[in-house]
Amino acid sequence: MSAQQSQGIQTLLEAEKAAAKIVQEARQYRVQKLKDARTEAAKEIEEYKKAREGEFKKFEASHAGSTSEAETAIDKETEVKLKVITESYNKGSDEVVQKLLARVTQVKPELHRNLRKAQS
Repeated sequence: MSAQQSQGIQTLLEAEKAAAKIVQEARQYRVQKLKDARTEAAKEIEEYKKAREGEFKKFEASHAGSTSEAETAIDKETEVKLKVITESYNKGSDEVVQKLLARVTQVKPELHRNLRKAQS
């Protein structure tokens, strides 16, 4: 009976080794599948990025012209406004200086209203 038991034990050990080998192969297969999935996902992400970047560059190119046109229009408008302001300044500066001088040199000596009330 001991030969039969030792052969049974030997069979169990061999079955256990075979099962461990199968489990190890399954783990390796799972790890490989995960690596493949990550690689494929990275490729898809990169393709999506390139597509979106291309769309953005097209959008940017189509709107860049309108931006420079807007800048040109704003610059022209600013120049016109500056000319108007400069002309207005040149026309009225002498008159303003004269009015200021007239007010500054026109002195009426009189008591402050609070002082007048106190004296009354």
